Amino acid sequence: MPDNSVNRPRTLATGAALLVAGIALTAFGWSTPALVLAVKALLFLLGLAVTYQGLSRLLLGIRGKRTDLLFNLAMIWLVGIVLAAILAPVLPLGEHNNVAATLYEPINMSPQLLTDHPLGTNNQGLDLLSRSIYGARTSLVISLLAIAIGTVVGGSIGVIAGYFRKGTDSIIGIFTNALLAVPPLILLIALSTFLTPSTRNLAFALSLLSIPGMVRLARANTIAFAQREFVMAARLMGATRFRIMLRELVPNVVLPVFSMAVVMISVLIVAEASLSFLGLGIQQPDPTWGNMVAEGEGGAMEDYPHIVLVPGTFLFLTVFAFNLLGEKAQQRWDTRSAKL
Repeated sequence: MPDNSVNRPRTLATGAALLVAGIALTAFGWSTPALVLAVKALLFLLGLAVTYQGLSRLLLGIRGKRTDLLFNLAMIWLVGIVLAAILAPVLPLGEHNNVAATLYEPINMSPQLLTDHPLGTNNQGLDLLSRSIYGARTSLVISLLAIAIGTVVGGSIGVIAGYFRKGTDSIIGIFTNALLAVPPLILLIALSTFLTPSTRNLAFALSLLSIPGMVRLARANTIAFAQREFVMAARLMGATRFRIMLRELVPNVVLPVFSMAVVMISVLIVAEASLSFLGLGIQQPDPTWGNMVAEGEGGAMEDYPHIVLVPGTFLFLTVFAFNLLGEKAQQRWDTRSAKL
């Protein structure tokens, strides 16, 4: 409901002033060549903070009640990056992997908004905006495919373990604990020595990180729901075990597993970026956020920080947005559970 204590005209005026000041400060921090990098970064971040406060106050003045602006902005970012990744081949982007096509392009160009390379170029003249979007395409496909495999396989195993219990549960528990006992990065490095770095193989390797957690979560929820009245009623009516699991248990286990899956997407994006950074993931010149950050090695970070900051910002914002989405999904699940 609208908050009657809000002075709308004053809130709108304050919000508009903060918004204008924030945009001006952000643009100045981004574009000015007269300041050192640390000061430019500080001004840019300060401008973003002021812009955020201005938007918050404007929405408060317009709606008369507070809005979860951070979550809304995160969802706008996710929708935007997903659409950009899908439509990348038809968007008017610069060259992202063909070095032969960039012989006459400037190398290590700093970001300049009103140019053909608004986010700059790397040491081969490839456009960083284009590489970041195509990198999002690779990272998202690998992570989503991995979490789909992990959710289906881990969730199914967890439901079986939680419903049958006894020996089945013990055997599944041993394999689950064995996977959890291996440090994730060591497991991925070991798998990468046997698997050719491709989208399919990386997705399979990363799915092993999510399966143990999915098994445990699905098992715990299955045990809880298996004692509920509707499951008992299905048993008394003669329903088979498979039907009980599929019709009664799985629909109730899906929501908490889905909430965890959304959070795990961010973990898998970081894991894929780590492998690519180490040279064990998708290889150059095909871009991923990890191997783009690796381009800043060897002193390039000091002289051309945008080479690292551009893909690093894309990676940070995407992981942050998925974490917010997962947190919101978990809150919805907790609210639903409290009502049951």
